[in-house]
Order: sequence, then structure tokens, then C-alpha cells
Amino acid sequence: MKFVRFSIMKETPPTAPGTAPGVRWGFIDGDRFRQIHGDPLGQWIPTERYYRPKEVRLLPPCCPSKIVCIGRNYVEHARELSNPLPAEPLLFLKPPSSLIASGDAILYPPQATRVDYEGELGLVIGRRSRPEEDPAAALEYVFGYTCVNDVTARDLQKRDVQFTRAKGFDTFCAVGPCLVPRAELDGAALAVRTYLDGEPKQDGHTRDLIFSLGAISSFISQVMTLEPGDLIATGTPAGVGPMAPGSIVTVEIEGIGSLESPVRRR
Repeated sequence: MKFVRFSIMKETPPTAPGTAPGVRWGFIDGDRFRQIHGDPLGQWIPTERYYRPKEVRLLPPCCPSKIVCIGRNYVEHARELSNPLPAEPLLFLKPPSSLIASGDAILYPPQATRVDYEGELGLVIGRRSRPEEDPAAALEYVFGYTCVNDVTARDLQKRDVQFTRAKGFDTFCAVGPCLVPRAELDGAALAVRTYLDGEPKQDGHTRDLIFSLGAISSFISQVMTLEPGDLIATGTPAGVGPMAPGSIVTVEIEGIGSLESPVRRR
């Protein structure tokens, strides 16, 4: 099942909480969205209300209090940027204000001269976590999977050393188009691909993660409490590169779908 979050009000911002007017949850039913009562992270029942995608405003399929990202989690990606392999997961945060949905534009900031795509598998937390040393137990807090583009101003990242400015601009965290329950998909067996204007750029696989999804979840849980709706970006495979205004970048993960973002000047 593929859950979607959307609004019946086209002007709803992508960062809108679930309590905002017009915001709904549903699931993909053929070529339409079937609305549900409730929340896929909790109790829900289907309704008989259907929407065509063009009738609504698609939103990111989560509403996180925080976005936790893992850096250098694929060997070849670390090597392509001439970085050492980490001994433990490398954590950084992106602000929730950076969220956009599939179809929304990534805005190229005037402060940057190089903005890169980074296609990644995203984990959405389903219930409040507690510290877990066992990776299998920690993974139980994950509700499901989505696509993420961890957009990065590479020149600013190199200049600043730390990642906050380079990864924190508004529109720098594209997420979607849907949320697939963990019980329905093997997160350790997914191809992660990125295309720039239709040309393949990244061709990775989650079996090649340095730190497994359970290990990531365990490590983070011992640092901070994860709340329902929080998002974990699990790292990007090799092949990252620059985007230019006018381009379209697509992150595709098997079993989930395609996250598409046009690039425009701010």
C-alpha cells in the first residue's frame, strides 16, 4: 500500500502540519487517491472519497519534528568526495523548513555556485522511540519508507566544513511521492537511482549501505528521541553531481516510486 498526504487547498505549503485546513491522508487506488479517516501511523479506516492527483496539492508523506541524515554511508560515495570511511554513523540535521513534495521546485540560492542532488532512501518513524542497542528492535520504530533528495550546496559545505548551511536552505529536502509500510518492503533490498533530465546519474542499492537501517536507527535512538513522523535520510550512493536551474532531477526507488523536482533560481 502506498500512502499519500495531500491537501484539497492548492495553496497549502509543503511544511503544513496535519492539523492545517484541507490536509488529508489517503492511499493510491488505481489512478486516484482514496482518502482515509485517521493517520497511517496510527488507526485509520478507508472512506469512499476519491481524488484525482490533479485535483489536490501533494504534500511530503510525513510531518517531521526533525530530519536526521546520515553522511558517507556508501563506500563509493565517501571515496568520490575523498572522505575517509566513518567508524560510526555520521549524523547531521536538516530543518523541517527545507521540506518540499514531489513536483515542487528546488530553488537555487544565490549564495551557492554548485548545488548537488543526493538520492536516498528515507525512513519515517511510526512511534516514539527509546534508546535501543539492538538494531532489530530499533528498526521496529520505523513505520515505512519514502524517497528523499538531500539537496546540498557543495561549495558551501566545503567552505563551512559543517553541513548546516549547505543542506538547510528552504526546498533542500524533497520527499515523496508516497510512504510504503516497512512490513510491505524489504528496505535492505532496494535499488536507489537518480536521473538528471532523464539521464542516469546514481545507481546504488541499499544492500551496499555501510551501516544497516537497523544500525542507523539504533545509533540515532541512543542520541535523541525520535517522534512519530520524524524522517531519517539514510545516505546517498556514488554519482552525486550538480544541478542547474531549468533541470529536472528524479529520485527513483523500487517499490516506492519516483520523486521529481524541477530546479529554478530563487
